[in-house]
Amino acid sequence: MNRPDARHYSYRVQWSPEDGEHVATVLEFPSLSWLAEDQSGALEGLVRVVDSLIDDLIANGETVPQPFAERTYSGTIYVRTSPDLHRRLAMEAAERHVSLNQLAVQRLASA
Repeated sequence: MNRPDARHYSYRVQWSPEDGEHVATVLEFPSLSWLAEDQSGALEGLVRVVDSLIDDLIANGETVPQPFAERTYSGTIYVRTSPDLHRRLAMEAAERHVSLNQLAVQRLASA
């Protein structure tokens, strides 16, 4: 695998009332965060930390998480549920004249 670009990870910046600053987080590295007075500072600080961490992981022969945006997905999700819920969903799908799969996709898309 090629070295991931630190800018390709899934970042979020939001206001932290507890800290009185903006906090940046990154989905692929849930233990990391960076605080700054403004949103861009929080994001830029965390991208630098992630970039450095990638180098450290590679240098130590550890696995570097692949950015979610660069992962391949099959589009197939297997869900286990109770027989009762399965029955109720199958009945609802029949009432709506859609497949159980289409009902599940509709529900997931609206969540």
